[in-house]
Amino acid sequence: MFINFWYTAGLSKELEHAPVRRRMLGLDFVLFRDTSGAVHCLSDTCIHRGGSLSQGKVKGDCIQCPYHGWQFAGDGACRKIPSLGSQARIPSRARVDAYPTLERYGLIFVFLGDLPEAERCTILPIPEYGAEGPAPGWAATIQHFEWAFDYQRSMENGIDAAHNEFVHPTHGFSGTRDDYRIDPDTWRWVEDEWSTGFFSRSLAPPLAEAKMREASGRHAPAIIEGGTGHHGISMIWTYIHPTPEMKIHQYLFETPIDAMHTSLYLLNLRNFLIEPEHDARMMERNAIVAGQDRDVLVDVRPVVTPTKNTGEFLTPSDVPIAKYRQKIQRWTSLGWRIDAELLERDRQRVVYAIPSPARRNTKGWVLDPVPLTEATAETASTAANTHRS
Repeated sequence: MFINFWYTAGLSKELEHAPVRRRMLGLDFVLFRDTSGAVHCLSDTCIHRGGSLSQGKVKGDCIQCPYHGWQFAGDGACRKIPSLGSQARIPSRARVDAYPTLERYGLIFVFLGDLPEAERCTILPIPEYGAEGPAPGWAATIQHFEWAFDYQRSMENGIDAAHNEFVHPTHGFSGTRDDYRIDPDTWRWVEDEWSTGFFSRSLAPPLAEAKMREASGRHAPAIIEGGTGHHGISMIWTYIHPTPEMKIHQYLFETPIDAMHTSLYLLNLRNFLIEPEHDARMMERNAIVAGQDRDVLVDVRPVVTPTKNTGEFLTPSDVPIAKYRQKIQRWTSLGWRIDAELLERDRQRVVYAIPSPARRNTKGWVLDPVPLTEATAETASTAANTHRS
């Protein structure tokens, strides 16, 4: 798990008047809206006597601790300590960590880290989604899943070109084709500091559902175009074009609840059968495909993605995974990786907080920052060790 990235905390429509608790990166947070409707995210632990802020109430623009009534504003500063009286001066050290938030695509995003704004990875852009909803000619659905697997295993699955043939019967031929082969040399790569992706062409079976076949006009196996890639640590885009005119664009936002559990929000956009009456059918199909991935991932070993290029034999189709792991190693070398074992060991006796941007400018914080693995100048060259056969 890593600090200094945007993570999805929930659906915008979920957060109304009452505060909501979310566990992310192995720690608890409280989300609430102020009187203007703006979303705020704070560390969930009151720095007075450890009360859970998410179990309290929203009072004006503040969240009130249920234990002794301390009130904290959206910037994390304490605004009221009842036991000191109404005229008391609030100590400047009486504050909790507050994190930047954005609402996009019907989702709430929270930046969990202390990196300055100009240095942050952006939220995955979605060209087909406007400020108020899907762009004209597109329809959108959002689905949420919570499953017991490591989010990095799930991320690697999302950019794995070879698994479709065997995991998803609607995407491949279950290994029945003697001419099946994946050749990354034919791919068109897209890469930058934060992202790796590729576009490719592959043979796909006939569309399974009559409505889909009717919409596409395709009733036989055909070469289709598509692409997939990651953006930052936990966002994936996938383009599927059953025909040149028919497009399915999927965006997956993954948030590690803890080292062994992952929250996933799937935003699916399509430019066909865009009437709301077709949403349920599309969501059912997405849930089936996602469940097929889940069934494989819950039994992958080791449970947590290896940190070194050992214990696995990679082939050319695994180059996207190798490239993703290179970036993981870079972000580890910057000191952004949470020491999950230490965090879990200390859980009963120490309360940690993800360091917020304000910690770069002020000292004297009450809660200790979450333990991180040591920064290093080394960067792994996983891709260079990928086996070619």
